[in-house]
Formats: sequence, structure tokens, C-alpha cells
Amino acid sequence: MKNVAVFASGTGSNFQAIIDAVEQGTLQANLVLLVCDKPGAKAIERANSHNIDTFVFTPKQYESKSAFETEIVSELQKRDVDYIALAGYMRLIGPTLLQSYEGKIINIHPSLLPAFPGKDAIGQAFQAGVEKTGVTIHYVDEGMDTGPAIAQGDVVLEENETMETLTKKIQKIEHELYPKTLQKIIEQ
Repeated sequence: MKNVAVFASGTGSNFQAIIDAVEQGTLQANLVLLVCDKPGAKAIERANSHNIDTFVFTPKQYESKSAFETEIVSELQKRDVDYIALAGYMRLIGPTLLQSYEGKIINIHPSLLPAFPGKDAIGQAFQAGVEKTGVTIHYVDEGMDTGPAIAQGDVVLEENETMETLTKKIQKIEHELYPKTLQKIIEQ
């Protein structure tokens, strides 16, 4: 079975979906580490309640991105991590991590990339008045949401759509699509 580390910065709802899929047997992976750059994030509570190791850090306490990524790589190597799943990790991955895990870092983004990369993709799509948006799971490269797409799921905006209803629809797709896609990647 492959060892997977999840990176998250916030509530960790996609992290929870991955945990649930592992516990239900639909994602055959060992969740060996949560990496989190926000010491108070809810994702940490989720990891603790499922006995998943955590590496929590504050980027400002390091002299550079390379310095904290070097420490992250060390933590990943201690646990023989095969894949990294970004689940709401709000930092660009730098060269130190990219070189160590080339082709092994997967991200989920709440839009149909290449449309609406970066922060607040749901808000960007909503403000643009698009008829359709969705979710993209992609490999990570040095750009912001520019790596090759692996899977996408569509969400159609209804006439009376609100940011709240759109966010819920997107999250529903994310929570189903991410674990399934991770399983397909692991099986390759």
C-alpha cells in the first residue's frame, strides 16, 4: 500500500473525505502525515482524531521557503511518503519539494482549470456569471494551478445560485472526486 501525506491549511474538509475513503476501503492508502502551515487549523484536529501524525509549522519562523520545505522533505522521507495530496494547502510548492516529489504531488482546485486559477476560484466564477464551473484535480508544477489535469467534475450554476449553494455543490464534487482520483493514481 502507498503512503500518502496530505497538506492542508484550513478546515480540512477534503482531508476528511480522504480519511473517510481510506476508512471505508475505497482508497487503499496509508495516511501517514498531515503537513499544516497554520497551527490553529481544524485539519490538525481531524488528523489527531484519526491518529495521523502531523507536522505543523509557521513559515515566518524559517529564513526561507527552501528552509521549511527541506524540513518537510525530511518528515516525508522518514515516513516513506509515495504521494502528496494537497487539500486546501494555500502555498505555492517550491523547488525543494517539487524536485523531491516530481510527478507525485496532486492538488485539487475548485474550478475547471485553466479558468479561475489561484485564490477564491469559486468567487471568481460566481462573479464572472459563468454557466458552468467545477473541480479540477491536477499534478503540481512550478506554476499556480498550471500542472496537467488528471480529472474534472462539472457544476452547473442555477438561476438562483448563491455563493453558499455553489460552494456546497463544489465541495460535494470535491469530496467524491478526490479520493476516487487518488485511488486511480495509486493503482497506476
